[in-house]
Amino acid sequence: MSGASTTQWIDPATLMRIHSLELRARMIMEGLWKGLHHSPQQGFSAEFSEYRQYVPGDDPRFMDWKVAARSDRYFIKKFEEETNLRCHILMDVSASMNYGEGGVTKLDYARTLAATLSLFLMKQGDAVGLTLFDQGIAEYLPARNRTSHLHAIIQYLQKVQPGRGTSLGMSLKASGELVRRRALIVLISDFLAPLEELEAELSWLGVMHHDVVVFQILDPKEIDFPFDQPAMFKDVESGRQVLLDPTIMRQRYVERFQAHQEKLQAICGRQGVEYLLGRTDAPLEGFVFEFLNARRRLKRRSRPSTSQTAI
Repeated sequence: MSGASTTQWIDPATLMRIHSLELRARMIMEGLWKGLHHSPQQGFSAEFSEYRQYVPGDDPRFMDWKVAARSDRYFIKKFEEETNLRCHILMDVSASMNYGEGGVTKLDYARTLAATLSLFLMKQGDAVGLTLFDQGIAEYLPARNRTSHLHAIIQYLQKVQPGRGTSLGMSLKASGELVRRRALIVLISDFLAPLEELEAELSWLGVMHHDVVVFQILDPKEIDFPFDQPAMFKDVESGRQVLLDPTIMRQRYVERFQAHQEKLQAICGRQGVEYLLGRTDAPLEGFVFEFLNARRRLKRRSRPSTSQTAI
């Protein structure tokens, strides 16, 4: 991972042995801040500050005179539209997310990522909502920012059980109807499902002026297909079982998998969606660091708001 120190980052298998989801998230945050402290990419801490330096033309009513008296430097409180973000995390909890080797399932990895993002964003004063989906909406919490709400999000994530099949299009459509105000949509899934309806729903989210970050979470074996002995393979969502010889099927699997990946990435590219791929054997700190980079890119593409509602 370029741009941040990885020396303090935690192996996911070790991290998942910690039962408390909140403790996992806080440990990731600690490792992330250490990495950012040594990062040559400066500006993250300033970007998420609640104050900015005074420039000529700013309304002096929003000057923090106490800070000026202590430091002889002039800062104003940022405007609400400039500071506060509404983020909705949409997380796939379908049966395929329960797959995992080495003590780490995709579902555990996803819920730990969602808890960490919630903790991080709410510490920055942002409002966070959560939607869990499989073939439809399983759970929904609207975006808020208070300590009790963070605890509610973590409790929902902690207790979630894998559901049934996946309907990306239907779930995105239902989520879009729930999230009316402009927001950052964070979509977490393995995306091992038909993609036919995905582009239309991502396009609709763009029409609604939402920014979207896609996190695709995969087990290394789904990417590399290292199996070398005949075995019974089971589709966890349909229950179908097939006896396969991997040495015969490997090339076909790899070709179809790569085609699926290229299609997903092409859809995200056409819709202006930030796409991030994460393996469940990679430290979560790196994934969160990439989220920060993606958020910065989205901010640069967005036009600054002219609204000036004081906080």
